[in-house]
Amino acid sequence: MESSCQDWMSALPEELWDIPLTHLAIPGSHDAMSYCLDINSPLVPSESDYFRLLDGLFYCFTRPAIFKWATTQDKSIEEQLSMGVRFFDLRVAHKPKDSSSDLYFTHVIYTHLTVLETLSSVATWLESHPKEIVILACSHFEGIDDRLHQAFIFSLKKLFGLKLCPRKDSVPSLRSLWASGYQVILSYESQIAARHRELWPAIPYWWANKRTAQGVISYLDWNKEMGRPDSFFVSGLNLTADRYFITEHPKQSLRTLTFSNWDCLRKWLEEQTPGSNPESLNIIAGDFVGPLPLCSLVIKLNQKLVQKKAVR
Repeated sequence: MESSCQDWMSALPEELWDIPLTHLAIPGSHDAMSYCLDINSPLVPSESDYFRLLDGLFYCFTRPAIFKWATTQDKSIEEQLSMGVRFFDLRVAHKPKDSSSDLYFTHVIYTHLTVLETLSSVATWLESHPKEIVILACSHFEGIDDRLHQAFIFSLKKLFGLKLCPRKDSVPSLRSLWASGYQVILSYESQIAARHRELWPAIPYWWANKRTAQGVISYLDWNKEMGRPDSFFVSGLNLTADRYFITEHPKQSLRTLTFSNWDCLRKWLEEQTPGSNPESLNIIAGDFVGPLPLCSLVIKLNQKLVQKKAVR
């Protein structure tokens, strides 16, 4: 673990304290909670009836495959924070036939850990790192009705309290967030977010849905040519294998696929630049952010902003 990344935001040069967060390079974790998937939990309702039938008939084959390909991270949420991750892709759901109001994270199946116990850990970590800002992107919300939404939002407000940065017309800077004591930007991918000033709208995620590094890079470069959004957005360096590939390569996993493509992804990443230009990047998310040096590489990109200011 790179201890130098634990407080990287507060360690940035003062020249970067007043620019919007959307102009900084911020490391992100794709499917951040998939390190604690429960292999015995049910499939999420959005999975197809055909796959549900296969899972019922060939459980001893489908479950190890699901676990190998749905696990995108292998470090806990606290470890990811300490490694420098500041954007978390959090897919929230309520289990079918669960009489409790407990919510879990999902990626094909559900996690062991509940949402609130996980986010409590985030709140505790932030207490020890008062100048670090996190962006929590809650999305999907399978099985969650209005009642559960309202209860969840109430719990989020209670948990983070005055650390929640209210939605603003302009994107805040580090200095302005520090002055107000805000540490959490909470994105909520639901229309219900408009009713709560503490909730920010959904953050666009550039997902290539490609199996190779070159496929991902081509997709991201195409999006860059179209121009970046005005607010927060995520460039996903994560690979995606279809079920045909998974069936044809039983010895492979998302981990082996990611590692075998890393050198190509790394080279592309090192060439990127944050900032306000149309082709600039903002949040850059990936898989296996622990064993791979994604965080340190993304944080280092911010040095280019300092160099640019020095040239002026």
